[in-house]
Amino acid sequence: MQPSAAPDQAVAPAGADVRRGVPRTDVVLGDPLLSGCIDRLGRDIVKSAVSRAQQRVRDGQLQPADVVRAVLADLPSGATRLRRVINATGVVLHTNLGRAPLSQAAVEALVAASGTTDVEFDLATGARARRGRHTLDALTAAVPHAQAALLVNNGAAALVLAATALAQDREIVVSRGELVEIGDGFRLPDLLASTGARLREVGTTNRTVLADYADAVGPRTGFVLKVHPSNFVVRGFTSAVQVGELRGLGVPVVVDIGSGLLRPHPALPDEPDAESVLADGADLVTASGDKLLGGPQAGLLLGSTEMVERLRRHPLARALRVDKLTLAAMEATLTGPATPTGQRTPLFRRETAAPPPSPARPATEAAPVE
Repeated sequence: MQPSAAPDQAVAPAGADVRRGVPRTDVVLGDPLLSGCIDRLGRDIVKSAVSRAQQRVRDGQLQPADVVRAVLADLPSGATRLRRVINATGVVLHTNLGRAPLSQAAVEALVAASGTTDVEFDLATGARARRGRHTLDALTAAVPHAQAALLVNNGAAALVLAATALAQDREIVVSRGELVEIGDGFRLPDLLASTGARLREVGTTNRTVLADYADAVGPRTGFVLKVHPSNFVVRGFTSAVQVGELRGLGVPVVVDIGSGLLRPHPALPDEPDAESVLADGADLVTASGDKLLGGPQAGLLLGSTEMVERLRRHPLARALRVDKLTLAAMEATLTGPATPTGQRTPLFRRETAAPPPSPARPATEAAPVE
């Protein structure tokens, strides 16, 4: 179908002021070729493209008769400016590329949850229900040692909520070797200090022992914090205290495992997981939902019923809570098929590894790309 040729879209005669031929906005927007674009993208986006095309006519760069074609060429493929890209960086979970790609099950859950849902409503009784109950049940089912669970909008938010609810105007005891920078210049000490808690640093960069923690714990201690330094490794003359040793200090033990690995896996023997950490005696575990778990951006809080309920009832929890889309995608991630992240990491390749190749014909493996 060709663009309609309205009288005011005719090519101006030679020597005439081309600006007199600029088509009116309502005429261009009324062109049949643009009606579907308005339905798909919204009037504002299409109108902006029309304005740009009109300006090109005024500048003498475009003939009036070509305005509709120019608008069609200028329109984006969707209402968002985000573009799909191929992750060929070699980093499976790339922060700048959105970390974990969602599974098809999670995408379908997002679509299902995009309309009116029973996110906080019991259809059987007609009464208000626990928000995100199905997702939280799926989390505790995936981590049996977690009596309760809570979701907030990212991993940093999970730690901020814990620090605010448990240690505001009190002390957080943490090893100097675990005071990490988490990216984009944000540092763990600054994050925790912003909650009103005071950091009580113990040990040294490479060595911290149980006595260091014991000497620092006192009446002002809110909790002892252990942080998994997932973005660096210290080797050589080192010492760290395990969670099981800290449980006897008489104060809550909070562990930030970071990656979101829920259960131990033989392919990642050095990566802490929520189930094992809780079994070792941690009162609370925090983690990200969009890393190894392969779900949407979210902060996971797993622990005892008393501890999680204390955090859930804190006023800050309301400001940090996730929406229905995150709840839906997270439930599908937990209960659905393997995620793209699982298929691109040792979590999948170890479980589906082919038999060793014949010595006579060595095999090579191409690096997976998204």
